[in-house]
Amino acid sequence: MNLAIRGIDASNIKWNNEGSFLKDAHPDLKADFIIANPPFNDSDWSGELLTSDARWKYGTPPSGNANFAWVQHFIYHLSPTGCAGYVLSNGSLSSNTGGEGEIRKRLIEADLVDCIVMLPTKLFYNTGIPACLWFLSRYKNGNKSRSRNGEILFIDASEQGYMLNRRNRAFDYEKDILKIANTYHSWKECSPSQGEMSGEDGQRGYQDIKGFCKSATLEDIKKHNFVLTPGRYVGIPEDPGDGVSFVEKMKSLTSELKQQMEESNKFDEDIKKQLAKVGFEI
Repeated sequence: MNLAIRGIDASNIKWNNEGSFLKDAHPDLKADFIIANPPFNDSDWSGELLTSDARWKYGTPPSGNANFAWVQHFIYHLSPTGCAGYVLSNGSLSSNTGGEGEIRKRLIEADLVDCIVMLPTKLFYNTGIPACLWFLSRYKNGNKSRSRNGEILFIDASEQGYMLNRRNRAFDYEKDILKIANTYHSWKECSPSQGEMSGEDGQRGYQDIKGFCKSATLEDIKKHNFVLTPGRYVGIPEDPGDGVSFVEKMKSLTSELKQQMEESNKFDEDIKKQLAKVGFEI
């Protein structure tokens, strides 16, 4: 249904009663592009029957969670220059349960992870929890437009979008979707040697934006114990309003609060004195 309403050819879709793990319907497929929305944190995927499966090149997924089974299933079906993009729960970015941390580490060390995008809450109709986008690439050395060996792009879009109603959020095509997509594509196409400007039209190329995007090295990620949560890398966004740093603002607010408390204490003392004059004691 998803493919049909978007006008995408679904002729290769086959009903599979046993599921993709127990019965791979396309065992010889090597795809240039894979797009997927697998079920989050699936605990009923028959993992205990597949502990020696050839797809688990980077580690056997825990039987209680299929997240990294899906990830390795997609990698197994990628062509030598293939790319994959899929949705997963945020837990996949940091979990160490059942060896998931070790699998994630091996994927990073194999330089397969291209980009991670953090999504906001309430973006999906069937769950209010936030999720993330993973992009994998088998050919980061050049990839037809640039070399990003040893780098991962992090995009924090958790504050993007607008509320359709009290329960559901949506992305605006130009303000949100294009912002994320253009950031990713400019990062792919603009190498550090190109500087700020890239392309014949002179448009600005990729740049890190504090609080939104960061191109991190594998060494940076190693320092964070191979956790891929974008917030750890992009940092806190700067306040564009007055150009005052967070530290300076905190000093100012602390000084202001101290002054207000001193004035309040003085006011309390004056009230006590006035009450004492008319025979009241506090």
